[in-house]
Amino acid sequence: MYIARILTEKGICYAQAKDGRFFLIDGDCFNIKWVSEKPYHGEVKILAPVEPSKIIALGANYRKHAQELKLTVNADPTIFLKPPTAVIADGEDIIIPEGSTTIDYEAELAIVIGKDCKKVKKEDAYSVILGYTCANDVSERVYQKLDGQWARAKGFDTFCPLGKYIATGINPEALDLKTVLNGVTVQHGNTADMIHGIAKTVEFVSHIMTLKKGDIIMTGTPEGVGPMRDGDEVEIVIENVGSVKNRVRKQTAK
Repeated sequence: MYIARILTEKGICYAQAKDGRFFLIDGDCFNIKWVSEKPYHGEVKILAPVEPSKIIALGANYRKHAQELKLTVNADPTIFLKPPTAVIADGEDIIIPEGSTTIDYEAELAIVIGKDCKKVKKEDAYSVILGYTCANDVSERVYQKLDGQWARAKGFDTFCPLGKYIATGINPEALDLKTVLNGVTVQHGNTADMIHGIAKTVEFVSHIMTLKKGDIIMTGTPEGVGPMRDGDEVEIVIENVGSVKNRVRKQTAK
C-alpha cells in the first residue's frame, strides 16, 4: 500500500494513493480502520508523510560514498540527528542558507517507524517498521568539514525533503535509488550495497534511544553525491517506494 498524508478541505488526513487518486483512510497511517471505496474528488495538497519526533541518519553506510568523502567506516553504524524542523514535503523549496556556498544532494531510503519501541532485537526489527519513504539528506559541505560534527551542516530548515508516500509491504533489501538533477541522473545506487542493513540499523538505534511511531531513520547514501544550485530541480527516486521532487533557491534577504 502507498499511504499519503494530505491536506483537504476537511483538514489533514491520510489516504491510500492508488492509480493517481486518493482514497481517504479512517484513522491514520498507524491505525487504519478502513479505507474508502470511493476516491476523494476535492483539491489535495501532499504533505510530508509523517511528523517525526526525531530523524536519525546514518553516515558512511555505503563504502564508495565513504571513500569519496574520505570518511571512516566504523564497525557500528555512525549516526547523527537531523531536527524535525528540517522536514519539507514534495514540491516545497530547499532553501540555500545565507552565507552557504556548497549544498549537496544525498538520495536515501528512509525507514518509517510504526510503533513506540526500545531495544528491538534484530529478528524483530521489521515488526516495528511501518514502511519506507524517499529522503534527501541535504548537506552543507563547507560547514560539515569546518565543524567536525554535522549538526549545522545537516540541520538547516528545509534540509530533509521526505517522499510523497509511505510504501508498506515491500522488501527494502535490493532497491535501486537515484538522484535526478534537472532531468539528468547524477547519482545511482542500490540498497543491497549498504554496510549496515535495515534490521541491524533498527536494532542498533533502538538500543540507544526510544523510537516513537513516526520517527524516521535515514539509511545513508551511495556514491555520486554532488552540488545543487539556485534554480535547480532535484528529485530522489527509489524503486517500489516513490519519489520526492523539490526546487532549490537562495534564501531571500529580510
